Amino acid sequence: MGKNEPDIQLFNESNESIPLDLSTVRHCAGEVAKHENCYFALLEVVFVDESTIIGINKEYLERDYVTDIITFRYDEDTFNDNIEGTLYCCAQRIYEQSSEFNEDPETEFKRILIHGLLHLCGYDDQSAESKEKMSVKENFYLEKV
Repeated sequence: MGKNEPDIQLFNESNESIPLDLSTVRHCAGEVAKHENCYFALLEVVFVDESTIIGINKEYLERDYVTDIITFRYDEDTFNDNIEGTLYCCAQRIYEQSSEFNEDPETEFKRILIHGLLHLCGYDDQSAESKEKMSVKENFYLEKV
């Protein structure tokens, strides 16, 4: 893969229909990369079921609950020039959230994808302030895509 073509892969290991396709994932990643001045060299987006996301959460984060996304970054590039990572997204939870927030499922799936991409770029959501900053960025990118 050349510098202009990131290796982006999309997997659906859940029993849910996913309202995003590979071109949409590429478009979202491209917008984030352009505005955050970074490059996603390798990106895996994996949609899983609740039991799988709970298992990942327990094993790697010592948390025992369902969450919408867990992000793993593998590279050690401090300049964000060659980001490599996997986004594990719980399709069932994202559908539930779209209903809770009265949001179109496709939009909620894009929001969670963008949220994970921002984590790969170095953003966190551990404080109210950082959560708000991420939310503003998510809305910015949702308007772009």
